[in-house]
Amino acid sequence: MKILHLISQHPDSTGSGIYLRNIIREADLAGHQNFLIAGLSDTSVPHIEGADPGSCHFVRFGAGELDFTIPGMSDIMPYPSTRFSALTSDQLDRYEHCFAQAVTAMVEKAEPDIIHSHHLWIVSALTRRLFPDIPMITSCHSTDLRQSVLCPHIKQRVLEPCRRIDRILALSNDQRDNIVDLYGINPEKISVVGGGFDDRIFSLKIKKAAPPVKVLYAGKLSFSKGVDCLLRALNSLTDRDIELHLAGSGSGDEERYCLDLAAGLGKLVKIYGHIDQHKLAALMAECHIFILPSFFEGLPLVLLEAVACGCRVITTDLTGCLELLDDADTDLVELVPLPPMEQIDRPAPADIPLVENRLILALQIMAARVRDKPTPSLNNTRKVTQPFRWPAVCDRIFQVYNAARSLD
Repeated sequence: MKILHLISQHPDSTGSGIYLRNIIREADLAGHQNFLIAGLSDTSVPHIEGADPGSCHFVRFGAGELDFTIPGMSDIMPYPSTRFSALTSDQLDRYEHCFAQAVTAMVEKAEPDIIHSHHLWIVSALTRRLFPDIPMITSCHSTDLRQSVLCPHIKQRVLEPCRRIDRILALSNDQRDNIVDLYGINPEKISVVGGGFDDRIFSLKIKKAAPPVKVLYAGKLSFSKGVDCLLRALNSLTDRDIELHLAGSGSGDEERYCLDLAAGLGKLVKIYGHIDQHKLAALMAECHIFILPSFFEGLPLVLLEAVACGCRVITTDLTGCLELLDDADTDLVELVPLPPMEQIDRPAPADIPLVENRLILALQIMAARVRDKPTPSLNNTRKVTQPFRWPAVCDRIFQVYNAARSLD
């Protein structure tokens, strides 16, 4: 089978990029031929395992017709980006034009049997308009749903063609329901396939005894991820044997605010900046606890990676987190209840201290477990992670490919 993969942003660095790369690798191992179109900010040529360089095309931003910074599906990306909400009508038109040219040229070259796009957004919509007769599936990553709320003027451009996509892949049951509500897509066209982690990189390591109790956060340094709340909670802890390892990057005032808070905590926080998956796995192997204080997530696969490396987990009780950790033993996970959200990814300011107090309590509870038993049960971690190995996830995705092709 010849598969054309589409993503409008970097094919790495973010959850959707990592998701894409694993699908391409597994498709190659299964004997399929991969082609790729992706957005990029510079002149580099990333190595994509499972895709020949001659089968990849990158739509470049920052020069020529696309003389603006690449728009990110999240408003804060781990590389320089702009927001879709900030694009002018002319920029949106040029954005569509350049991706339409790239998709048209690649379809003529590759003659794909199926198109697999990522995000229910502009590139998926224009591809459906251009090639209504090629079987097409689209993976939702939740950031597209958030953009549909933040950018209703763009949503009107993409809604009707997205409804005509043959099959939609959802990460979770909750996400499937949100797709139906926000896009009006027939639920029978949506398959919940979940997400995966790379067990070649993320594997169990025995933890050193505490103190210190080592806690890891890895992700965007932003308010929607609750990083500011985490840092203020750490500052309020009387337990000074808890050490936070902070990995990731952001942009603008939010990143600066988080880094200033971290700097104020001195030796209690170690800052790493943006790291790749191998460095992340090494940090997870070293740390006892992974913490995700986020206010908005789709299916946070980083939790699976952390559990696979033998970390206990503290996370907010978002639906995607609950779906991943449904089979976890109570020793492995501590949930932080969230108040109602005032915005899509932030509670009311009056509720922020409540969140911070709950994070303090969760850190105290989990630190006590770590001191008693540094490494959690191997059987428990395997029970959580086994269904989410990439070969199992991609088997489900390839079944959807075949179902979409049978409609042709």
